[in-house]
Amino acid sequence: MPVAMTLKSIPDDVYDRLKTAAKAHHRSLNKEAIACLERALQQPEVNVAERLARFRELRASLKPRKFKSRDILRAIEQSRP
Repeated sequence: MPVAMTLKSIPDDVYDRLKTAAKAHHRSLNKEAIACLERALQQPEVNVAERLARFRELRASLKPRKFKSRDILRAIEQSRP
């Protein structure tokens, strides 16, 4: 079921751009806002095999390093305020 929502304090330039886009698409401000939200919140399809291949590529490009526990502790201490 659709839900009513009120947007407050919309910056003037955003409102003007939304109004212009609504007019260009022959939609009401409400329908244009919904269309913009749907586009912005659309989840891209994730290809797991491609993502894993990219992670492996990135990992292979890193130089192998061995960290000693004292180096790790020193790094932690240095980053603390």
